[in-house]
Amino acid sequence: MVRLCTGLVAALLLASATPAIPAAQAAPATASAPQRFQRFDTMPVFRNSSAAEHTAAEIAAATADGKLVVYTDSPARRIGFARPGAKLTPDGVLAMPGEPTSVDVVGGLALVAVNTSRSYTEPSGVLAVVDLVKRVVVTTHELGGQPDSIDISKDGRYAAIAVENERNEDVDEGEIPQAPAGFLTIVDLVGKPDAWKVRKVGLTGLAEVAPGDPEPEYVSINGRNQVAVTLQENNHIAIVDLRSGRVVRHFSAGTATVANVDTADDKQISPTETITAAREPDAVAWLDDRTLATADEGDYKGGSRTWTIFDADSGAVVRSSGNELQQIAIEQGQYPDGRSDNKGVEPEGLAVATFGHDRYAFVGLERANLVAVYNVNDPRRPRFVQALPTGVAPEGLLPIPATGTLVVSAEEDSAEDGIRSSLSGYRLTRKPLALSLAHNEGTPSIGSDGIGFGALSGLSGVPGNVRDVVAVTDSAYSPTRILTIDTVAAPAKVRRELTLTKDGKPVGYDGEGIAARRGGGYWIAVEGDGKQKPNLLVEVAANGAVVREVALPEAVAKAATSNGFEGVTTVGGGKSEQVWLAVQREWKQDVPGQATLARYTPATGEWAFAAYPLDTAQAGAWVGLSEITALDDRTLLVLERDNQRGDAARTKKVYRVDVGRTTPVPAGAVKPLVSKALAKDLLPALKADGATAHDKPEGLAVVGSWPLRRLVGVVDNDGVDDAPGESVFLRLGRI
Repeated sequence: MVRLCTGLVAALLLASATPAIPAAQAAPATASAPQRFQRFDTMPVFRNSSAAEHTAAEIAAATADGKLVVYTDSPARRIGFARPGAKLTPDGVLAMPGEPTSVDVVGGLALVAVNTSRSYTEPSGVLAVVDLVKRVVVTTHELGGQPDSIDISKDGRYAAIAVENERNEDVDEGEIPQAPAGFLTIVDLVGKPDAWKVRKVGLTGLAEVAPGDPEPEYVSINGRNQVAVTLQENNHIAIVDLRSGRVVRHFSAGTATVANVDTADDKQISPTETITAAREPDAVAWLDDRTLATADEGDYKGGSRTWTIFDADSGAVVRSSGNELQQIAIEQGQYPDGRSDNKGVEPEGLAVATFGHDRYAFVGLERANLVAVYNVNDPRRPRFVQALPTGVAPEGLLPIPATGTLVVSAEEDSAEDGIRSSLSGYRLTRKPLALSLAHNEGTPSIGSDGIGFGALSGLSGVPGNVRDVVAVTDSAYSPTRILTIDTVAAPAKVRRELTLTKDGKPVGYDGEGIAARRGGGYWIAVEGDGKQKPNLLVEVAANGAVVREVALPEAVAKAATSNGFEGVTTVGGGKSEQVWLAVQREWKQDVPGQATLARYTPATGEWAFAAYPLDTAQAGAWVGLSEITALDDRTLLVLERDNQRGDAARTKKVYRVDVGRTTPVPAGAVKPLVSKALAKDLLPALKADGATAHDKPEGLAVVGSWPLRRLVGVVDNDGVDDAPGESVFLRLGRI
């Protein structure tokens, strides 16, 4: 018998995983596992300075050997360094003469495009040349405008820089034209850096949209020393010969009609509409010397939510991804419904590289916090391989074939929200996904075959079922749904959804906990806001119909705050059934540092209460309860967590509470204090595959019965709303 760190659950997982692995990941039983990328580390870039600073890793480049990564940090007006190894190790910073916008590396030099503009109407910039050994700027070259993207030719002879001279979106509602026009700069990398020649290539008169005001966004050079330039707001692509500086061809990026997309910010993942929009591509990359691809972000008036492959000689569209990127995000539980009415997943980044015998395209989805990976050995028939979760707002995609590594820079940084700009590292592996998932490594850890999901806020085992659990969605989505999750599949699979109804109509609650009942049906814990919306215990029939809403005693309800019900479970059955609920944090008149456990007896309608001792919070944080689940009829497991992410996370723990030794009391009486014993620290599992420690493990369930009980958990991704957004399923072993 195979024995892994997660005990029997790993053996079950390995035995049943193969049929559930998507075709892109599956391999014949006689062959080795296919290559895939597995995350190995996430480095918040403040580690190069201090947690108090506002930082932003945007674009990154690497030395040829892959041993040093250089990234731009525009808010701090500097570049930063990191060394990829077993981990991503911070390696210092270097000040720039302005805001760095892009970087590339040739030999021992980093070429940094730096914006030094005084205003939109007085754009300026320089190319800063950095000696990577001495860590000094050895020379600068004036660019004559505000630069954006930079790329260096494979032979090291040329650098191409998109000088955007971007528009002011506050002037005329962002309408173009707005002078001065952008252009392309070519730098001849001949001789010593201070002797390099800088040439300007005009791009006016090409596009149908604002031909007098081209705004070059991104550049990519092929093996024939031709540079493709996207004019994003102009919805146009130009191809320039680097030796002559001549525009050899140009064409419109055109429009795309995409069916079955979600276009409404309405708390529902509902891909039923059709859009027609200009592509307005951001990043561009060559799949081979005659085929190029674009990430169609949109910016000015468009955005088709696609990535597109063009024949560079004719400008003809070879392939448009349609709704594929949206569907990938939906099936991985990372679709940002809040962006449905504004560019959806928002494809922005694109990079292409060859690893061994395989060529890959990486498409960054800025709002879904994902990178979609495609095999493009046949550039006209890309094959989806996997999607990699990232930090918030992936901006720079850096493949490093020398070390079999991909580094993704995510730019969003908001310390007050617990979101930090980061570099994430992924490495090619042939380790089977099922084996990785048994150790809480590898992604995705949970998915679906088309059911939209996210914000998994409560979890419950299903009596008599050794395979499935049920989850409930919170207020990030409406109406409320109960999702059935197959825990043995690899990844775990959302198989079914059940919409809650009240008086025959779909109903939305802030569902924070769920308990599947022995006789069928469910209890749902609904969190109140301490003002207008009460905390409720909702009885739900097996068909999803609300049977009744049970309110707290009035005296208790009046003491509630906005931190209300967060979990529910049951012990016993039939007339002996008791329902236990966890209140997240202290309510008014509670003893500081104590939360409430509430017990409801359906047979009598009686409420009773006990106090739970919370761990002490670190300075600037709070600690509360996120879930409660029964281990047996006298033992509860309580999930206690702080509100911190990443390096700041300290408390993500499961405690065992023996309620058989506790007699809860009616409202108004002094609540007895339960005792607790540590059952499991979740931080190792949350960080097992190099992820940033999530702040919201909120679901916990026991699957099976003694002695084969398994513990599983889920993370609430907040519906990808100002959050990392990764849907995580935790396999926590025997308990």
